[in-house]
Amino acid sequence: MARVEINIELCKGCGLCIEACPKGCLKISSGFNRMGEHPAEWGSDEMCTGCGLCAVVCPDCAISIYK
Repeated sequence: MARVEINIELCKGCGLCIEACPKGCLKISSGFNRMGEHPAEWGSDEMCTGCGLCAVVCPDCAISIYK
C-alpha cells in the first residue's frame, strides 16, 4: 500500500490527477486553499497501488508518492 501526499497550497484543482488515477483514490476537496481553489484530496488509500500516475500528470508537482 502506498501513501500519497498532496500539497494543497500548490494544487490548483485542475483534476488531472483524479482523471489519471486508475483506482479512483483522489477527489476534489470541498474546502479551499490560500489561492481560493478547491484542491485535490486523498479519498481512499486502501486501493492505491502506488503507480504514481497522479504525480506524473500533476502540472504543479503538488503530489508525492511514498511506498
